[in-house]
Parts: sequence; structure tokens; C-alpha cells
Amino acid sequence: MIKENVNAVQQRMANAMARVGRTDTALLVAVTKNHPVSALEEVAALGCTHVGENRVQEAKEKQLLYKGPQLTWHLIGHLQANKVRQAVPMFDLIHSVDSIKLLDEIEKVATKHDKVQDVLLQVNVARETSKSGMSVEDFPAIRDYAKTLPHVRVCGLMCIAPFFEDSEEARPIFRLAHALFEDMKDHFEPGQIKFLSMGMTHDFEVALEEGANIVRVGTAIFGERVYNYRKLRRILWLSAKNSIN
Repeated sequence: MIKENVNAVQQRMANAMARVGRTDTALLVAVTKNHPVSALEEVAALGCTHVGENRVQEAKEKQLLYKGPQLTWHLIGHLQANKVRQAVPMFDLIHSVDSIKLLDEIEKVATKHDKVQDVLLQVNVARETSKSGMSVEDFPAIRDYAKTLPHVRVCGLMCIAPFFEDSEEARPIFRLAHALFEDMKDHFEPGQIKFLSMGMTHDFEVALEEGANIVRVGTAIFGERVYNYRKLRRILWLSAKNSIN
């Protein structure tokens, strides 16, 4: 099932880009939140080696158990300042940076690890009170502050649109995010701003039509999630036990 789903998503991505005349490439990040390590290993074996996790702890457990091709790990969920110490050594790209406080903590931890941490700035373009992300008004100041940090490298922008029954309703939000992304390029070194992460299972085609070059897709690849986190933890524990035996 996963193989067929990955092929279908990749075809839908290609079709969406073709509709607007795009000839560049877009990256598919397979979102493995609330899915077992076996699903992660299956998708990686298909060549889909960019994976996204929402929780630091869940990613940590999977990294300990995972056996397969080398992966690029994306943190796509909200990052609390007290989790940065664990997140920095674990993730290649952190999508969800939304405050000066978080930037400062990443800089501090990355310095200790002698690492330049790649990040995206998350902007709450839709102004949803329930969602993370900096406001459009705060974006310029946080963007400029990030430039001063030697162990943080801003690589682009992340946007999450609200869930709409009709994905077309997300188009104005993605269009504004793309405009912010293009404007960012004038404030950093040439070639540094390269990733626009927007679009999930229900709206990634519209996002691609509006310029996204990273889409974060879980359900369309893996099916519905195991929403009981305790149940998932037990699945991970049993996987670890079986691997030892």
C-alpha cells in the first residue's frame, strides 16, 4: 500500500506543478507522526528519505530503532524551548522557528554542538489563534534578528494553512506566504533562502501551484494515524524488544 501511495502522491505533485508550468523540483517529506518504525523503513526503502516528525520524543525513539538508508530528519511540529537541547543534534532542518526566544535557544545549543542549525521561519499567515507561528507583522524583525546568529542558518519559510473542505480556499494564504518567501531572498546571501514548506495531504497540490518546494504529506502515504500516543509508544517498545531478541 505504501509503495502505491507514494507513487500516487508523486504523480499528483508532478501534475500540480505541470499545471502552472513549473519545471523545477519539489521535495516530498513523508510525515511519520504516529506511525511505527516499520512504516518509516518501508517508505525509506522506496527512496523517500526525507521524513518529518512533530514530536521530539517520538523522533528520538524512532531514530534509536530505525534500520535502513540514511535519512534527512525534518522537525515540522511546534518546538518548545525546553526541547531544543534534544532537537538540535537530532534534526537536519527545523521548520517551526517562530520567535526570538526560540532562535536564542537554538543558537546556544548549536554552539555547544559546533553545528550550524538549518531552520525555516514559521509564519502564521492565516492568523489562526490556535496555531503556532509568528505574525506577519513580527516577521521582518525576527527575520533580521536571525541573520545575526552565527550558528543558525535561515533557509526559508514554513506556512500551515487552516483545514478547508475545499482546498482552493487555502490559495490566498499560500500566495501570501510565497510573496514573503520571495521577499526574504533580498535580505540574505544569494542562494541561502531556498525552501518554502507548505502543503499537507489535503492541500499540497494547491500549495505546489502557489510555489511550495517542500510538501509535508502523511495520511496520503501511510493512511490514518494511530492517534493514541500510549498505544504508539507500546508499538515502539515492542519493536525495540523484538529487535533485541
